[in-house]
Amino acid sequence: MHTAFWSTLDTKIGPFTAVVAGDGAVLASGWTGDIAELTPLISPSLAPATLTERRDLGPVTTAIRRYHGGDLDAVADIEVRQRSGPFREHAWEMLRKVPAGSPVSYAEYATLSGNPSAVRAAATACARNAAALFVPCHRVVRTGGAIGNFRWGVNAKRWLLHHEESA
Repeated sequence: MHTAFWSTLDTKIGPFTAVVAGDGAVLASGWTGDIAELTPLISPSLAPATLTERRDLGPVTTAIRRYHGGDLDAVADIEVRQRSGPFREHAWEMLRKVPAGSPVSYAEYATLSGNPSAVRAAATACARNAAALFVPCHRVVRTGGAIGNFRWGVNAKRWLLHHEESA
């Protein structure tokens, strides 16, 4: 890959940074103002040779603002590009189908991903997700509804779940 672009926006949770390929597909994103926290999450096969900061990432910036403003479906049509093994890539696709306001347990997520006994693999797919928000790993909780872990912090996950529940 050649050049990718990145931008940081202020959100109600704090800074949110997205890295996009030249065609606009999200390569990595999360609630951080530090691009160095995101670049290691990008698959080596997709890693850009150069990163250029932009104030506006077009549809991606618009979707981030609209989501945080209450339009929970704003991120659904944004293309995401991640690479891994077949199970993980399929699991990420399935995660994008979990509706806002309807979190699933890790066991339910494993079932949605096609392998009910692969709960740990499903949890690992969440943990390795580079494109937070666009691949909504925050919508996976522990059995019984406990928040569970989140790369960007439990407080951010709690805010996201509440934001989606109340919308």
